[in-house]
Amino acid sequence: MKIHEYQARELLASYGVPVPPGKVARSAEEAARIAKEIGLPVVIKAQVLVGGRGKAGGVKLVHSLEEAREAADRILKLTIKDIPVEALLVAKAVDIRKEYYLGVTVDRSNKKAVCIVSASGGVDIEELAVKEPEKILKDYIDPLQGPDEKALRKTLSAAFPEALLDQAVEALLNLYRLLVEKDCSLVEINPYAQIDESTLIAADAKINFDDNGLHKHAEVEALRTAEEYSREEIEAKEAGLSFVSLEGDIGCIVNGAGLAMATMDLIKLFGGQPANFLDVGGSSSPQKVLTALKILTRNKNLKAILINIFGGITRCDDIAKGILIARDQIDLPVPLVIRLIGTNEKEGRALLEQAGLEAASEMTEAVKKILQQAKAGV
Repeated sequence: MKIHEYQARELLASYGVPVPPGKVARSAEEAARIAKEIGLPVVIKAQVLVGGRGKAGGVKLVHSLEEAREAADRILKLTIKDIPVEALLVAKAVDIRKEYYLGVTVDRSNKKAVCIVSASGGVDIEELAVKEPEKILKDYIDPLQGPDEKALRKTLSAAFPEALLDQAVEALLNLYRLLVEKDCSLVEINPYAQIDESTLIAADAKINFDDNGLHKHAEVEALRTAEEYSREEIEAKEAGLSFVSLEGDIGCIVNGAGLAMATMDLIKLFGGQPANFLDVGGSSSPQKVLTALKILTRNKNLKAILINIFGGITRCDDIAKGILIARDQIDLPVPLVIRLIGTNEKEGRALLEQAGLEAASEMTEAVKKILQQAKAGV
């Protein structure tokens, strides 16, 4: 789960990391009022869960209340990467002398937290890692042993001058504590800004959370925004479906996450591109299948739909009933290929055959057939 910058700043501040004064606004008048309250100049930033705000005109430095009002009004009318701007962060502008990067994330391969440090902040850290990897410093923390402050200090001393080292060490320890206590997958300050000879401040912040840990943190769950999810993903979640939009044109309705991943892999192996991940779950009802087909058919790029069911808890006759209900209630504008095997397979096939539909038994056969039909446009 992702959160907005203003929310991330509040969390950082609660963990002892200094941030510039600032508040969230949802109108031009509110932005001007906040600017007056915290003092000019201020930076007005669009709050959207995508990158590229600055290039899109979503970040503006202003020196007067009228400028603040005009900039806020203009930014609130923007749509950045298909997301309309509905909130703004109005923050006190700071005089940045140097920009650093400070972050903590999870290294799953090493089963440890990894602290990432760089004296080259204010840039895309992924791009920096490719072009100038020597500028990125790393240190690992074993979650069972906790941070080795001496080792962290040594790593940080290669990026920060002595006058700033104590602050940087304290901030990094606080980031790690936040990562662990709130089940984050990433805590990042970029830039971590030096504003005078001896002061560092988090001029921007990014925090992502592990969805699997949200049930332990009601206060974090409350920060969730619908902006992070497409209309289809929200509808799927409400219906008990696991759904993720992708960029391909072959729709997939599958039961079980493992089979869904294998289905997408096989589509790609034979030269196709899956349009989505969709798991109808282990005890699917006909209504779930109907909802899944409604969601998929909204995709204008869709060329075909593959339903791949390996019945265990899932009953093949329930899936068949859902397909037939969907055919009666909605227009299926693209070819549909069905593969059924497992629990109540015989009953499911009989229902489909009575309606003039066929079901394959082999997964490879079904994938090849759906790609052929998608290509032929039949």
